[in-house]
Amino acid sequence: MGSSPHKKLNTDKLFYKIGEVSNIAEVEPHVLRYWESEFSFLKPRKNKTGQRVYSRKDMELVLKIRDLLYKEKYTIAGVRNRFASKSQSTRTVSVQTIQGVKKKLKEILNTLNKSPDGKRPRSAVKKAAAKKNSLKKTKENGGERLFL
Repeated sequence: MGSSPHKKLNTDKLFYKIGEVSNIAEVEPHVLRYWESEFSFLKPRKNKTGQRVYSRKDMELVLKIRDLLYKEKYTIAGVRNRFASKSQSTRTVSVQTIQGVKKKLKEILNTLNKSPDGKRPRSAVKKAAAKKNSLKKTKENGGERLFL
């Protein structure tokens, strides 16, 4: 395993075939197919002819898996656990963020539903304004009502 595989990545390419990934990662194609069966997060798409087509994200995953297995001496289960722990911590933060945003949106909705004078809800004010506008249109059209 001579030079760094990161130097071999073509920045212009969006997709790589399994042979190209094999050369860049310096592993055999059957190893890549085995990793697909072992790691649920590694799922390259297949083109019309059934060939595996790896995206840049898939390529980065392959290189990370290779480094963990061959350089850092992780087991297959260790790599699986490593990626699972990363996704869980990210997911927890995302759920907390979503809950915070949801709470803020509910507060904004409650504020919008209150009228400025506090007497009637905002929706009633909007209905009254709409009725007033329709009466203006009726007068403008010589008493004829327009239904839009």
